[in-house]
Amino acid sequence: MPNMVVLISGSGSNLQRLIDTQDEHGMKISLVISNRADAYGLQRAKQHGINSKVLSHKDYSDRSTYDQALAQLIKSEQPDLVVLAGFMRILTPELVNQFLGRMINIHPSLLPKYPGLNTHARALEAGDEHHGCTVHFVIPKLDAGPNIAQARLRILASDNANSLQQRVHQLEHQLYPQVVAWFAQDKLQMNAEQSWLDGQPLKPQGRVFDYS
Repeated sequence: MPNMVVLISGSGSNLQRLIDTQDEHGMKISLVISNRADAYGLQRAKQHGINSKVLSHKDYSDRSTYDQALAQLIKSEQPDLVVLAGFMRILTPELVNQFLGRMINIHPSLLPKYPGLNTHARALEAGDEHHGCTVHFVIPKLDAGPNIAQARLRILASDNANSLQQRVHQLEHQLYPQVVAWFAQDKLQMNAEQSWLDGQPLKPQGRVFDYS
């Protein structure tokens, strides 16, 4: 079975979903890495007998030195895929380039809209009709890699930033295992900074799942 390394910084709800769906998506989680020792996701890994490591950025003098150590730790597992699941670190190009086409991230917006933080509040402030999440390949530019898939929903008049976050979180839990399954089945590749699925290039937004 192909394997993946999952990077986290917090509660690990997407990690939990990937753990729960391992038989469905067909990839074994061989290692969970966190930059924070208090990340609850580490407990999730422990409860399921999954190896985990803490690599604290506070133990390193700068971002480059930390990412060198992180890259070595990832490579020690020889993963087929590296999954960012709430890993709150901006990665250096030197690290990212070692895993091009094998590293994916999930972002809580319909990229290219709202890279970075506070995506739910920004969507509400803009008066958007739809919001959602995106899984994309990671490239050195932040939140700018080619989209693989998006799940979107209609913003309700009653939504605030917290309610919208919770609704989008539910979509994340459906979308991430699906994309991992495509990768495990050799259906998904990145070619020339474009996502390909089943041998065909995807549109810029990727495969869209509409839950409006």
